[in-house]
Amino acid sequence: MRKKVLFLDRDGIIVEEDQVDSLEKVKYIPGVFGALSRLCQSGQFHVAMVSNQDGVGTPSFPQEAFEIPHQRIMQTLAGEGILFDDVHIDLSLPEDNCPGRKPGIGMLGEYQTDAYDLEHSVMIGDRLTDVQLAYNLGCKAIWFADSSRSSELGAELAPVCILVSDNWAQIASFLLDESNLAPRTTTLKRQTKETDITLSLNLDGGGLGTMETHLPFFDHMLEQILRHSGCDISLHAHGDLVVDEHHTVEDVGLALGTAFLEALGDKRGINRYGHEILPMDEVLAQVALDFSGRPYLQWNVSFSREYVGSFPTELVEHFFKSFSDSAKCNLSVTVSSGNGHHQIEAIFKAFARALRSAVHRNPYSDALPSTKGVL
Repeated sequence: MRKKVLFLDRDGIIVEEDQVDSLEKVKYIPGVFGALSRLCQSGQFHVAMVSNQDGVGTPSFPQEAFEIPHQRIMQTLAGEGILFDDVHIDLSLPEDNCPGRKPGIGMLGEYQTDAYDLEHSVMIGDRLTDVQLAYNLGCKAIWFADSSRSSELGAELAPVCILVSDNWAQIASFLLDESNLAPRTTTLKRQTKETDITLSLNLDGGGLGTMETHLPFFDHMLEQILRHSGCDISLHAHGDLVVDEHHTVEDVGLALGTAFLEALGDKRGINRYGHEILPMDEVLAQVALDFSGRPYLQWNVSFSREYVGSFPTELVEHFFKSFSDSAKCNLSVTVSSGNGHHQIEAIFKAFARALRSAVHRNPYSDALPSTKGVL
């Protein structure tokens, strides 16, 4: 089978546009990890980085100033499951008129063979020269820019540009042909005499959003769910903290579980099961879950202290029990002994990554993952 190639620029779509000549300047584009991980793990593409890096090796930009941050970028991406089959970097200056410098295709001759399907390959970049490269190479382009700039493409480049967007989640869904699938989103409001919670959830997001409960340590833990689940979540909770933390933690767990239950819908096409074994320094956490429609919490945890900061550790179990009840899922949590902060953070990270696996949807199947015919 001929391979489709996903050509990716580096600066401007993976890391913020700048001369990245030090580790301190490396800043990643929001949503890039979740989206590129989905694209790489889909198995649909041969993935190649194509980048201009002006004047590397000159006195103003020594080789090591490029290599050190570049290798860190590649290592970080690999840790997120984003692996490149090829890396093509042109180090010339514009005045050198090098044929390998984008939009020239001198570096990319290997793809102009029968082994690759250029007609259905895609170049993603943030500059019009990236779209021009796609035109020169005979593939399609996605211009990583605000959609309002579409008119700047002109008559020549518009036919090869299949999407103009600076939203990585949208780009990934577009390329994986998930646009025909119903969006898995929900928005809810939970209001009682004790708490007032608003929550929005997108299961197919890029790990974007905010978590605000006015409990700093709890917010820190909820941010682990946001970061490691790959879901977009915006949660704002106001509770009766003058009484204590109990109602806020309980109701956030209930609201979050309800949101996942609603967003999953009939659960067709999902993995259903998720598990993660996660080390954090001296601690090992294990979390397994099943969106079975039957709530049950197995809690094999003994914390080393009663409080982390001002947060009662007994409420961690209550949060996960509330989530399990409202999401109607089986949830099993185990953690080794160790520092209390590490124990709790490892649990939340493992939980988030188990969620990520369980809610993953196969874009090519809507089969219900149950022999009963219902979940």
